[in-house]
Amino acid sequence: MIREAAVAGRFYPGTRDALLGEIRKCVVEGEREPAVAVVCPHAGYQFSGPVAGAVYSRVALPDVAVILGVNHRPTADDFAIMASGAWRTPLGDVPIESKLAKAIMKTSQLVKDNARAHRYEHSLEVQVPFLQAFNPNVRIVPIAVGSPGEKAVIAVGEAIAAAIKKSGADVLLVASTDMSHTTDSSPERQEQIRALDMQAVEAIRALDARELMRVVHHEQITMCGAAPTAAVCAAAKKLGATGGELIDYRTSTDVTGDYSYVVGYAGVIIK
Repeated sequence: MIREAAVAGRFYPGTRDALLGEIRKCVVEGEREPAVAVVCPHAGYQFSGPVAGAVYSRVALPDVAVILGVNHRPTADDFAIMASGAWRTPLGDVPIESKLAKAIMKTSQLVKDNARAHRYEHSLEVQVPFLQAFNPNVRIVPIAVGSPGEKAVIAVGEAIAAAIKKSGADVLLVASTDMSHTTDSSPERQEQIRALDMQAVEAIRALDARELMRVVHHEQITMCGAAPTAAVCAAAKKLGATGGELIDYRTSTDVTGDYSYVVGYAGVIIK
Protein backbone atom coordinates (compact mmCIF):
# COMPACT_ATOMS: atom_id res chain seq x y z
CA MET A 1 0.00 0.00 0.00
CA ILE A 2 1.28 3.47 -0.90
CA ARG A 3 0.40 6.28 1.47
CA GLU A 4 0.15 9.30 -0.82
CA ALA A 5 1.37 12.69 0.33
CA ALA A 6 -1.48 14.62 1.96
CA VAL A 7 0.09 18.05 2.47
CA ALA A 8 2.59 18.42 -0.39
CA GLY A 9 2.07 21.82 -1.96
CA ARG A 10 0.73 23.21 1.32
CA PHE A 11 3.08 22.47 4.21
CA TYR A 12 6.04 22.05 1.88
CA PRO A 13 6.65 22.43 -1.89
CA GLY A 14 4.88 19.93 -4.11
CA THR A 15 7.65 19.36 -6.65
CA ARG A 16 10.98 17.62 -6.21
CA ASP A 17 13.22 20.53 -7.19
CA ALA A 18 11.32 23.11 -5.18
CA LEU A 19 11.23 20.83 -2.14
CA LEU A 20 14.97 20.12 -2.28
CA GLY A 21 15.60 23.84 -2.65
CA GLU A 22 13.49 24.61 0.42
CA ILE A 23 15.28 21.96 2.48
CA ARG A 24 18.71 23.19 1.35
CA LYS A 25 17.83 26.64 2.69
CA CYS A 26 17.31 25.03 6.10
CA VAL A 27 20.57 23.07 6.18
CA VAL A 28 23.26 24.19 8.61
CA GLU A 29 26.75 23.07 7.59
CA GLY A 30 28.77 21.27 10.25
CA GLU A 31 29.69 17.92 11.74
CA ARG A 32 26.97 15.30 12.11
CA GLU A 33 26.96 12.99 15.11
CA PRO A 34 24.95 9.90 16.09
CA ALA A 35 21.86 10.55 18.18
CA VAL A 36 19.23 8.39 19.86
CA ALA A 37 16.34 10.75 19.18
CA VAL A 38 15.31 14.17 17.96
CA VAL A 39 12.36 16.44 18.61
CA CYS A 40 11.29 18.48 15.57
CA PRO A 41 8.34 20.74 14.71
CA HIS A 42 5.77 19.96 12.04
CA ALA A 43 4.41 23.27 10.73
CA GLY A 44 4.79 24.58 7.21
CA TYR A 45 8.43 24.68 6.20
CA GLN A 46 8.39 28.46 5.84
CA PHE A 47 7.67 28.65 9.57
CA SER A 48 9.36 25.68 11.23
CA GLY A 49 11.71 24.42 8.52
CA PRO A 50 14.78 26.28 9.87
CA VAL A 51 14.35 24.62 13.29
CA ALA A 52 13.92 21.15 11.79
CA GLY A 53 16.81 21.75 9.41
CA ALA A 54 19.10 22.83 12.24
CA VAL A 55 18.33 19.58 14.07
CA TYR A 56 18.69 17.19 11.14
CA SER A 57 21.90 18.96 10.07
CA ARG A 58 23.52 17.90 13.34
CA VAL A 59 22.52 14.22 13.20
CA ALA A 60 24.19 11.30 11.42
CA LEU A 61 20.97 9.83 10.09
CA PRO A 62 20.75 6.01 10.15
CA ASP A 63 18.74 3.93 7.69
CA VAL A 64 15.72 3.53 10.00
CA ALA A 65 13.64 6.20 11.72
CA VAL A 66 10.71 5.56 14.05
CA ILE A 67 8.50 8.66 13.88
CA LEU A 68 5.93 9.42 16.57
CA GLY A 69 3.60 12.35 15.95
CA VAL A 70 0.33 13.66 17.25
CA ASN A 71 -2.81 12.54 15.46
CA HIS A 72 -4.77 15.74 14.91
CA ARG A 73 -7.74 13.59 13.85
CA PRO A 74 -7.91 11.08 16.70
CA THR A 75 -9.13 7.56 15.99
CA ALA A 76 -10.10 4.70 18.24
CA ASP A 77 -6.43 3.69 18.42
CA ASP A 78 -4.24 5.86 20.64
CA PHE A 79 -1.14 4.36 19.00
CA ALA A 80 -1.81 3.79 15.29
CA ILE A 81 1.08 2.29 13.35
CA MET A 82 1.35 1.72 9.61
CA ALA A 83 3.12 -1.61 9.48
CA SER A 84 3.71 -2.15 5.77
CA GLY A 85 3.88 -0.37 2.43
CA ALA A 86 5.55 2.96 1.67
CA TRP A 87 5.04 6.71 2.01
CA ARG A 88 5.22 8.86 -1.10
CA THR A 89 6.57 12.41 -1.21
CA PRO A 90 7.82 14.53 -4.12
CA LEU A 91 11.27 13.05 -3.38
CA GLY A 92 10.06 9.49 -4.00
CA ASP A 93 8.78 6.54 -1.99
CA VAL A 94 10.02 5.70 1.51
CA PRO A 95 9.56 2.05 2.50
CA ILE A 96 8.16 1.14 5.88
CA GLU A 97 10.49 -0.98 7.99
CA SER A 98 7.89 -3.71 8.39
CA LYS A 99 9.95 -6.08 10.51
CA LEU A 100 10.49 -3.48 13.23
CA ALA A 101 6.90 -2.22 12.97
CA LYS A 102 5.58 -5.73 13.57
CA ALA A 103 8.04 -6.25 16.41
CA ILE A 104 6.74 -3.10 18.11
CA MET A 105 3.16 -4.36 17.81
CA LYS A 106 4.21 -7.70 19.23
CA THR A 107 5.93 -6.00 22.16
CA SER A 108 2.97 -3.74 22.97
CA GLN A 109 -0.68 -4.62 22.46
CA LEU A 110 -1.48 -0.91 22.71
CA VAL A 111 0.04 -0.32 19.27
CA LYS A 112 -2.45 -1.18 16.52
CA ASP A 113 -1.98 -1.52 12.77
CA ASN A 114 -4.15 1.29 11.38
CA ALA A 115 -3.02 2.72 8.07
CA ARG A 116 -6.17 4.82 7.71
CA ALA A 117 -5.20 6.91 10.74
CA HIS A 118 -2.25 8.22 8.71
CA ARG A 119 -4.11 9.16 5.55
CA TYR A 120 -4.44 12.90 6.20
CA GLU A 121 -2.15 13.45 9.19
CA HIS A 122 0.61 15.98 8.58
CA SER A 123 2.63 15.73 11.81
CA LEU A 124 4.57 12.68 10.61
CA GLU A 125 4.51 13.49 6.91
CA VAL A 126 6.43 16.76 7.19
CA GLN A 127 9.37 14.92 8.77
CA VAL A 128 9.73 12.48 5.87
CA PRO A 129 11.22 14.80 3.19
CA PHE A 130 13.89 15.93 5.65
CA LEU A 131 14.73 12.30 6.38
CA GLN A 132 14.88 11.53 2.65
CA ALA A 133 17.07 14.52 1.91
CA PHE A 134 19.58 13.60 4.59
CA ASN A 135 19.49 9.84 3.87
CA PRO A 136 17.92 8.70 0.58
CA ASN A 137 17.99 5.08 1.86
CA VAL A 138 15.92 5.78 4.95
CA ARG A 139 13.07 3.49 5.97
CA ILE A 140 10.43 4.56 8.46
CA VAL A 141 8.07 3.27 11.14
CA PRO A 142 5.25 5.84 11.48
CA ILE A 143 3.16 5.93 14.67
CA ALA A 144 0.29 8.42 15.08
CA VAL A 145 -0.49 9.10 18.74
CA GLY A 146 -3.88 10.18 20.06
CA SER A 147 -4.59 11.17 23.66
CA PRO A 148 -3.31 8.33 25.84
CA GLY A 149 -2.63 8.62 29.56
CA GLU A 150 0.80 8.78 31.16
CA LYS A 151 1.05 5.06 31.90
CA ALA A 152 0.25 4.09 28.34
CA VAL A 153 2.67 6.65 26.93
CA ILE A 154 5.56 5.37 29.01
CA ALA A 155 4.65 1.72 28.42
CA VAL A 156 4.62 2.19 24.65
CA GLY A 157 7.85 4.17 24.71
CA GLU A 158 9.58 1.42 26.64
CA ALA A 159 8.09 -1.24 24.33
CA ILE A 160 9.48 0.60 21.31
CA ALA A 161 12.90 0.65 22.97
CA ALA A 162 12.69 -3.08 23.71
CA ALA A 163 11.79 -3.85 20.08
CA ILE A 164 14.65 -1.70 18.80
CA LYS A 165 17.12 -3.36 21.17
CA LYS A 166 16.01 -6.82 20.10
CA SER A 167 16.26 -5.89 16.41
CA GLY A 168 19.85 -4.74 16.77
CA ALA A 169 19.14 -2.03 14.17
CA ASP A 170 20.58 1.46 14.21
CA VAL A 171 17.45 3.60 14.64
CA LEU A 172 16.69 7.27 15.11
CA LEU A 173 13.59 8.13 17.13
CA VAL A 174 11.74 11.22 15.92
CA ALA A 175 9.17 13.06 18.05
CA SER A 176 7.10 15.45 15.94
CA THR A 177 5.56 18.32 17.88
CA ASP A 178 4.96 22.04 17.88
CA MET A 179 5.07 23.95 21.14
CA SER A 180 2.57 26.51 22.46
CA HIS A 181 -0.25 27.78 20.24
CA THR A 182 -1.34 31.25 21.31
CA THR A 183 -4.11 33.57 20.08
CA ASP A 184 -4.23 37.34 20.56
CA SER A 185 -0.67 37.50 21.81
CA SER A 186 1.86 40.31 22.22
CA PRO A 187 5.63 40.59 22.69
CA GLU A 188 5.19 40.64 26.44
CA ARG A 189 2.85 37.66 26.48
CA GLN A 190 5.14 35.70 24.19
CA GLU A 191 7.96 36.03 26.70
CA GLN A 192 5.69 34.35 29.24
CA ILE A 193 4.71 31.67 26.73
CA ARG A 194 8.35 31.04 25.87
CA ALA A 195 9.09 30.52 29.58
CA LEU A 196 6.34 27.89 29.72
CA ASP A 197 7.66 26.18 26.61
CA MET A 198 11.11 26.10 28.20
CA GLN A 199 9.66 24.20 31.16
CA ALA A 200 8.52 21.53 28.72
CA VAL A 201 11.89 21.62 26.95
CA GLU A 202 13.71 21.11 30.26
CA ALA A 203 11.63 17.98 30.92
CA ILE A 204 12.52 16.73 27.45
CA ARG A 205 16.21 17.45 28.01
CA ALA A 206 16.02 15.47 31.24
CA LEU A 207 14.23 12.60 29.43
CA ASP A 208 11.55 12.84 32.11
CA ALA A 209 8.39 11.63 30.40
CA ARG A 210 6.27 11.95 33.54
CA GLU A 211 7.42 15.50 34.21
CA LEU A 212 6.74 16.48 30.61
CA MET A 213 3.17 15.18 30.80
CA ARG A 214 2.72 16.80 34.23
CA VAL A 215 4.02 20.24 33.32
CA VAL A 216 2.09 20.40 30.05
CA HIS A 217 -1.12 19.53 31.90
CA HIS A 218 -0.49 21.66 35.01
CA GLU A 219 0.70 24.76 33.17
CA GLN A 220 -1.83 24.26 30.33
CA ILE A 221 0.92 24.40 27.73
CA THR A 222 -0.68 23.97 24.31
CA MET A 223 2.05 21.64 23.04
CA CYS A 224 0.20 19.42 20.59
CA GLY A 225 2.66 16.51 20.63
CA ALA A 226 3.31 16.11 24.33
CA ALA A 227 2.28 12.43 24.34
CA PRO A 228 4.44 11.28 21.40
CA THR A 229 7.35 13.33 22.73
CA ALA A 230 7.00 11.79 26.18
CA ALA A 231 6.95 8.32 24.60
CA VAL A 232 10.16 9.14 22.73
CA CYS A 233 11.76 10.37 25.97
CA ALA A 234 10.85 7.09 27.68
CA ALA A 235 12.18 5.07 24.75
CA ALA A 236 15.39 7.07 24.47
CA LYS A 237 16.11 6.66 28.16
CA LYS A 238 15.70 2.89 27.90
CA LEU A 239 18.05 2.92 24.91
CA GLY A 240 20.78 4.52 26.99
CA ALA A 241 20.38 8.22 26.20
CA THR A 242 21.39 10.54 29.02
CA GLY A 243 19.97 13.90 28.00
CA GLY A 244 18.94 16.36 25.35
CA GLU A 245 20.27 19.60 23.89
CA LEU A 246 18.06 22.45 22.72
CA ILE A 247 19.25 23.33 19.22
CA ASP A 248 16.82 26.10 18.33
CA TYR A 249 13.57 27.71 19.41
CA ARG A 250 11.52 30.10 17.28
CA THR A 251 7.94 31.15 16.75
CA SER A 252 5.80 31.84 13.72
CA THR A 253 6.02 35.53 14.60
CA ASP A 254 9.72 35.46 13.67
CA VAL A 255 8.48 34.93 10.10
CA THR A 256 5.19 36.82 10.00
CA GLY A 257 5.54 39.52 12.64
CA ASP A 258 1.92 38.73 13.46
CA TYR A 259 0.83 38.22 17.07
CA SER A 260 -2.79 37.32 16.35
CA TYR A 261 -1.85 33.62 16.28
CA VAL A 262 1.58 32.39 17.36
CA VAL A 263 3.02 28.87 17.33
CA GLY A 264 6.31 27.90 18.98
CA TYR A 265 8.86 25.52 17.48
CA ALA A 266 11.61 23.75 19.41
CA GLY A 267 14.32 21.47 18.10
CA VAL A 268 16.08 19.07 20.46
CA ILE A 269 18.75 16.39 19.95
CA ILE A 270 18.85 13.52 22.45
CA LYS A 271 22.02 11.47 22.96
